Amino acid sequence: MTTVKRPVRVGVQIQPQHAEYAAIRRAAAEAEELGVDIAFNWDHFYPLFGDPDGLHFECWTMLGAWAESTSRVEIGALVSCNSYRNPELLADMARTVDHISGGRLILGIGSGWFEKDYDEYGYEFGTAGGRLDDLAEALPRIENRLGKLNPAPTRKIPVLIGGGGEKKTLRMVAEHADIWHGFGDPDVVERKVKILDEHCAAVGRDPAEIERSVGVDGTPEELGDRLLGLGVSLFTVGTDGPDYDFGKLREWVAWRDEQNKNA
Repeated sequence: MTTVKRPVRVGVQIQPQHAEYAAIRRAAAEAEELGVDIAFNWDHFYPLFGDPDGLHFECWTMLGAWAESTSRVEIGALVSCNSYRNPELLADMARTVDHISGGRLILGIGSGWFEKDYDEYGYEFGTAGGRLDDLAEALPRIENRLGKLNPAPTRKIPVLIGGGGEKKTLRMVAEHADIWHGFGDPDVVERKVKILDEHCAAVGRDPAEIERSVGVDGTPEELGDRLLGLGVSLFTVGTDGPDYDFGKLREWVAWRDEQNKNA
């Protein structure tokens, strides 16, 4: 199992639901002031919980705005849905936000799963396997387009792939990702990182090249040490509108600072 020591990082997913945009913008500014490493949104067209037809805003136009309204924090979608945009277009969008932000974009991507988005916006939902196959086809196209754009990205844009599918998703992570993002308790994460390491061995990639990221619901006292022991170094806390609560996020930021001070 990979346990390469990386600096501990903390992200926040500012879920763009049930809030006016002014509140979302303030939340992104507050997160940066708190010292988070990454501010994520998500790529949906409707709320995922609460009122299903509540207030909601689009992902990538928001990332362009965050690129201008923040100055230090990295930004990205957790995650962008592959089904909603042509891969070449997504690459160009990512390159543009990369430049607007001065090289702070993380390109988070996944295969998609929220059927209401597909139905309401006219995308074919298909099957989970088919959407994963589409993602596998899209990733090399995105990489190819990023290599052709003029001007080029300001840096090698980090690719984050979200999901825990053991046969297809984690294989794609081994082949293409700089960051893997998953969910679950430490027992689940332990299984996933073991399988990811096996996929890395199969494709001839050093698993230490891939940062492990997990969405955390609990406290650092409950989860931190165990997840660190599994090689996880990026911990992301979610919060939703209308009143973005950063209480738990502050605990994780303080814990991160303590870990990195003692490293």
